[in-house]
Amino acid sequence: MENNRKNERYQRIYDQIDGLIIDKNYFIANMATIVAVLNNKLDYFFWTGFYLLINGELIIGPYQGTVADIKLEKNKGVCWAGINRNKMVIVPDVEKFPGHIGCDSRSRSEIVVPLKNPDGNIIGVLDIDSKTLDQFDKIDAKWLEKITELLWK
Repeated sequence: MENNRKNERYQRIYDQIDGLIIDKNYFIANMATIVAVLNNKLDYFFWTGFYLLINGELIIGPYQGTVADIKLEKNKGVCWAGINRNKMVIVPDVEKFPGHIGCDSRSRSEIVVPLKNPDGNIIGVLDIDSKTLDQFDKIDAKWLEKITELLWK
């Protein structure tokens, strides 16, 4: 997809999510809404969901796609890499990522966005997989980070 078109699409998605999200006290409902919109509006998203840090473990939150691991092995995989590095991780080919956790063999590329609370502490991640190699780029990164910030409005 052309960059301008992709930015425009993300702007429309952002505006839609912004209109749907309610008070930050409805955190889980808001996460479910974000996942539903993203998964249905971006056809290259194969699996879209949140993993939340609960008592030092990474536990599945709202998601859409094939069945996922409920708890991810500590310090393994792309989600934990995003948390441990304290930054977004884009993986062009999951087969080449050391320790990748494959919930579905059709997943080929992945992006993980750390989910930070207003104090800047990581409380989980937004995890998105695609069936296409090298699917995610800086445009996805920019908009997905912006979209996760809507959880605190």
